[in-house]
Amino acid sequence: MKKADSNQSTGGRKESAFGVYSFLLIVVVIYLLVFLFEIDRTLVALQFSWNMLLKLLPVLAMVSIFMFLNNLFVKPSWVKNQVGHDSGWKGTLIAVVGGTVSMGPIYVWYGMLRDFQKKGMRTSLIATFLYARSVKPQLLPLMVYYFGWLYTLILVVYLIAFSVFNGLAMGRLMRSARNHIE
Repeated sequence: MKKADSNQSTGGRKESAFGVYSFLLIVVVIYLLVFLFEIDRTLVALQFSWNMLLKLLPVLAMVSIFMFLNNLFVKPSWVKNQVGHDSGWKGTLIAVVGGTVSMGPIYVWYGMLRDFQKKGMRTSLIATFLYARSVKPQLLPLMVYYFGWLYTLILVVYLIAFSVFNGLAMGRLMRSARNHIE
């Protein structure tokens, strides 16, 4: 039991670092093996990988900046008060509105939501936030143009209601899973 607790408190970093290095080693070995038999294809694949890395660097820099600002300005006490276990419907409203107005690629939000979770955010509100991202306010006028007001309104209400339902269901599932583990 002590060993499991110590792994959870470190976030499983030893295992995840081992996994990352193992994955990188496997990729390098595969590239080397393919390079022995298909030099041209390997060079094309390496060029593609390099170009993809260059495209991702600005996004990774943006993620790093957001994470830095999050750690600098967002305090655990604020997270616990606003979206913690005792936040009630206020936390749900914040998760729905935050998910609805959030923009950018989803993977930018994963790291920030994990940090919020470590600072006390409820798991159910993370699920609510992620589901509510399916409502895109900037695309609503286009949706109204193609499908009409009634359809758009019903769909938005449906998406918001099910983001809350999804969050509640995820919260129950996580509590049940924790109870079974203990």
